Amino acid sequence: MDSYEILKKCQEGHIPVAAEMEALLADDDPEFVKELYATAAKVRDEHFGKKLFMYGFVYFSTYCKNNCAFCYYRRSNDIDRYRKTREEVLMLSASLRDAGVNMVDLTMGEDPELYRNDYEGLIDLVKGVRETVGDLGIMVSPGAVSREAMPRLRAAGADWFACYQETYNRELFAKLRLEQDYQFRIDQRKWAREAGMLTEDGMLVGTGEDAADHAEQIRIMGELGCQQVRAMTFVPQEGTPMQCIVPSDPQKELKAIAVMRLAYPDKLIPASLDVEGINGLKTRIDAGANVITSIVPPHEELAGVAQPELDINDGHRSVDYVKAMVKDMGRYVASNAEFREFMEKNRPRAVY
Repeated sequence: MDSYEILKKCQEGHIPVAAEMEALLADDDPEFVKELYATAAKVRDEHFGKKLFMYGFVYFSTYCKNNCAFCYYRRSNDIDRYRKTREEVLMLSASLRDAGVNMVDLTMGEDPELYRNDYEGLIDLVKGVRETVGDLGIMVSPGAVSREAMPRLRAAGADWFACYQETYNRELFAKLRLEQDYQFRIDQRKWAREAGMLTEDGMLVGTGEDAADHAEQIRIMGELGCQQVRAMTFVPQEGTPMQCIVPSDPQKELKAIAVMRLAYPDKLIPASLDVEGINGLKTRIDAGANVITSIVPPHEELAGVAQPELDINDGHRSVDYVKAMVKDMGRYVASNAEFREFMEKNRPRAVY
């Protein structure tokens, strides 16, 4: 397939199918890539205008029962870990609310302590954050949980449920997420939607996949009904089986963002600060992203990110700093009312 012809059709409103997405992703010609990004940004602006959404990040436990080959917090890695107290989590959530984010992202490893008694600790924490942040959006990213936990998380106040498959290549999944069930993880988004939560899925770029894998991942994420889809470049982590892998070209992530935008004009697509920090924000926005994620308050020891030293304690991943950059780009951070309008318009109807 001719990538320029596909892109021209997309400029006229065509939604690419998987084979067309593969062709777009496989073309590395610099002039084509520049046009791909420009087209994706234009499509984004046609649906969302100049507004961007902004999420605050609270990684409250780095304990995990899993042994993922790519993750620094895999259970067999002998490292320092933390579990924030309920009071600390509520304080951090309140500070993000006051700073002006649209949503608080509550993220954790699959911590056995918080999974005890049918997720009692996790449910209670979400309830507390809901009482603290009022009508602010809440995303919960707790790993893979039971189907029965989903309506309880929604009732506690969670608007979104995030669980990343990383890849839909079964062979690669088995190498990345050791000893984990492929279908159980896929079902997370289905069960969350049945409970009335919006859902997010994500792909990890640079772990051995090719353009065909990326295209299939993008297709399936949409097929699962996710309202937010993302791509993030793999960052090698010390003490893991994948620590010596050479990081991939950041352009692969940018191209994935752009193709996601062409495939899903009306979805939320994050620009994560967790790979290249604040220096990578503009390129991701220019490629079609419309959400800024992994905003981390300085000096709060929230180490559960891919690069815990990157731009955090100097304040460059704070709300104020990011807002200033957004303004310099000629854009603005959406109001909470605008974000809630998006959520209510796209929220799936609960079936149980």
